[in-house]
Amino acid sequence: MKKSLLSIAVAGLLLTGCQTTSQTSNTEVAISKAPVVAPIVQTPLDFGSENITLEQAMADPDWISRTPERAFWGADSSTIYFDQKQKGNQLRDTFAIDSNKGINQVSLSDLHEVGNGSAIYSSDGRFQAYTFEGNIFVKDLRTNKTKQLTKTSAQERIVQFMLSGELAYRVDNTFFSVNVETGLTSELVKLHNGDKPKGTQEPSTYIAKEQHKLIDYVALTHKNALDAEARKAEIKDQNLSIANKHIYLGEGNNLVEASLSPKGDKLIVVVSEQSVYSQSTEKDMMPNYIGQDGNIVPVPARSRVADNKPVEVEVIYFDLAADTQKSVGFETLPGFDEDVLAAVKKENAEAIGESYKSEKSPRAIKLMRDWYWSQSPIQWNSDGDQVALMFKAWDNKDRWLATMDFEKGELTPQHRLHDNAWVNYAYNDFGWLNGEDSLYFLSEESGYSHLYVKPIDGKAKQLTSGKFVVSDPKLTKDNSQFFFKANVEHPGIYEVYSVDINTKKKEAITDLNGMTDFSLSPDESKLLLKHSKIMMPTELYVADAKPGTQPTRLTNTVSDNFLNKKLIAPKIVAVPSSHTDEPIYAKVYYPADYKPGETGKKRKAVIFNHGAGYLQNSHMGWSVYFREFMFHSLLASEGYVVMDMDYRASKGYGRDWRTAIYRQMGTPEIQDLADGVKWMAENANVDEGSVGTYGGSYGGFMTFMALFTQPELFQAGAALRPVTDWAYYNDPYTSNILNRPADDPIAYRRSSPIYFAEGLNKPMLINAPMIDDNVFFQDVVRLVQRLIELEKENYETAIYPVEPHGFVQPSSWLDEYRRIYKLFKENL
Repeated sequence: MKKSLLSIAVAGLLLTGCQTTSQTSNTEVAISKAPVVAPIVQTPLDFGSENITLEQAMADPDWISRTPERAFWGADSSTIYFDQKQKGNQLRDTFAIDSNKGINQVSLSDLHEVGNGSAIYSSDGRFQAYTFEGNIFVKDLRTNKTKQLTKTSAQERIVQFMLSGELAYRVDNTFFSVNVETGLTSELVKLHNGDKPKGTQEPSTYIAKEQHKLIDYVALTHKNALDAEARKAEIKDQNLSIANKHIYLGEGNNLVEASLSPKGDKLIVVVSEQSVYSQSTEKDMMPNYIGQDGNIVPVPARSRVADNKPVEVEVIYFDLAADTQKSVGFETLPGFDEDVLAAVKKENAEAIGESYKSEKSPRAIKLMRDWYWSQSPIQWNSDGDQVALMFKAWDNKDRWLATMDFEKGELTPQHRLHDNAWVNYAYNDFGWLNGEDSLYFLSEESGYSHLYVKPIDGKAKQLTSGKFVVSDPKLTKDNSQFFFKANVEHPGIYEVYSVDINTKKKEAITDLNGMTDFSLSPDESKLLLKHSKIMMPTELYVADAKPGTQPTRLTNTVSDNFLNKKLIAPKIVAVPSSHTDEPIYAKVYYPADYKPGETGKKRKAVIFNHGAGYLQNSHMGWSVYFREFMFHSLLASEGYVVMDMDYRASKGYGRDWRTAIYRQMGTPEIQDLADGVKWMAENANVDEGSVGTYGGSYGGFMTFMALFTQPELFQAGAALRPVTDWAYYNDPYTSNILNRPADDPIAYRRSSPIYFAEGLNKPMLINAPMIDDNVFFQDVVRLVQRLIELEKENYETAIYPVEPHGFVQPSSWLDEYRRIYKLFKENL
């Protein structure tokens, strides 16, 4: 039956199963005039009575929940906006939650009014500014009126309030400012690729000089051109209505980053002779065999780590007021010329009978910005007279935070984070305290990501400490405290905390026992929480920004169909490690009929290996592996014990856990799997001779390494979208862990499954998407040929012609997991 109002249940506001009345739409979210306050309730871990089927588990996830996405605060610190996927397609609708009006869909014609999560505010708090569809909007918070400042087909971006009160923004390589009151737009500075035009040149060859002497017309034309250029220059110098700031980056240089000071008088430009992000060439492509026109389509692909060359950048400081520029070197950064790979290069040289002599030499250094980090690595202080930059060495062993000495035109080092393995690509947030010449930053130097503050002329002070990970720090306007996310009480429970900058007193803000992310309201009085539990997808909550707060649940997008399913909740256990002092945290799905301490007939078991390597899955929140969660519940309902381990390399456990795989991927992780099998045998009545394993991406790589290097550990395994040779994987990820093949071939041979394929003696399934732009289909092709040449018989390969790395089509998911299910049924 169709409903016109949101149902209000004890659990909150129901956003599924209702027909909208605000506009024609495919969404099923309804309009409500009811208050959006409802108490938070703890969700039971086991629910429903209907058995889950493989077909249902692999269906389009719309049937589970269309979770709120891209949630953010409105400028009034009261309204909350979020997107929700329409049922049955990929379109999203936007909704507003208001404490008085309930939940209402925002019409398409009003989308420009809502702002976004990246909106900025003027220093006096009067204006909010943001972009929508590439245009700039300003909201006057006193009148609540929105003004559109640009209406172009260009993409205006990187909006910032200037100290003058104007808004600056960038279009391509040009910086503009716009007066919020009058709407006058001014060009501040334009960056050009290439060299500065030479203008009209004097004759330089013999023939040219003689031509000017002999032919009056040629000489006159030349003089007129010089006069015109001179007049144009005079007008620019004497008439303030003309934009005349042009910067030429030089032939062959690519613009990497450019940042304008809030005063508008300084500009930091970073250039490189080659792309910092991609070195792909024409050879980096893959064929799509199912093209729209029936032909094979060559699809561009990323370059391989084996092909990438060092990238160096040049930092240039421009004084726009004085019209001067200076190239800034890296000589002042501590360790800028150290041979940090000396031991690695020596080991590799000796392995082939050669010697290596270590010498100091300037290292290739670039900005700390890659595909995984959205914050700008250039940050100005409030007054615009200081700037901080974060750099990373090409060899991945150092991260520097530095400020600029504008008078000397050189970098002043503020912090160096060195790691003999690699500097983490996460936990690099930094910025300035408001109105002060002090920096804050995250650092793993203690072994865990923690928060520090440092005056630029003083010592750093550590604000948080302990065996937990701090992320997402948010500074209050009065510099009194930071809010942050951390797993203090348990590695798999993430809550919101605050820390006093002066006393270092840490307090818990939430106590929800799951995975909790947050956004601080513009007035800093409330928190928008995105919270999930181990068996419940993410929902929105609101809470006061103070300790001991009681959150109020705002949404409930989970379907009755999902709630009616009989699913088995995993328990998180600490598996003792044979190789480290710390345990290996793991999810365990016990069979539905399991009784603690049972003896008698032994159980069969499966270990699932999560992907990414650096990812945490044994936590108390909703997993990105929700299909696997249901598959594991199905297996458990049929008598299997299923384990999902956060093996060494996983996220959330500190630096040493992360870097245990340095130069030996696939060794510590498989040792941890062996400990998992042993634990299940001793604690869950599992037969060690009836255990299988599977996983995708990094998990597929681990399946290979387990079956190839410890062939008696598992009786069968499935490798999905797997890496077989790390030299073929991408540079940003792989070079961290294994260095680069040119420097460290030992690490690549030690870590790549293709070198150990002769060890296979148990049944193996390989599932491979053919248009995988992450792990290339070529990986599987090369390994299959190797297995053919080794005359192996106990493997099979399934290909998926239209799928990328993360499958999209439910039919592909179902086919894949039917094969995995069959593999375990037949071989365990």
